[in-house]
Amino acid sequence: MGASTLEILASYAERAQQATHAGGRAFARLLKHAESGDSGQQRRAALFVAATYNGRVHPFDLFELRAVDVDISDAMLCCLDALRWGRSDLYRLVPNGEQRVRAVIRQWGLGAGRD
Repeated sequence: MGASTLEILASYAERAQQATHAGGRAFARLLKHAESGDSGQQRRAALFVAATYNGRVHPFDLFELRAVDVDISDAMLCCLDALRWGRSDLYRLVPNGEQRVRAVIRQWGLGAGRD
């Protein structure tokens, strides 16, 4: 016997909650890395952070996932899962998120004034 509609909806709500929490933690790591990381991959992290903030203005080439360390790409994938479930904008899940993302966009020259 299959799951009822209510059971399916409850499982989706749980998945969305888990993805949102994990995505918020991953986004915080990526944002911190874009702000002050030292791996040489900060710009790619900044590009991703900007894309999650406004993907129309700041597109992100998914092949960049191949060019970063596994922990960074895992964090990016975690963020994508949170975006898929759409519970919250990622920048809203971290303290001062919008201001910090805008600062990263300016810091890296990713289209200042267009964010």
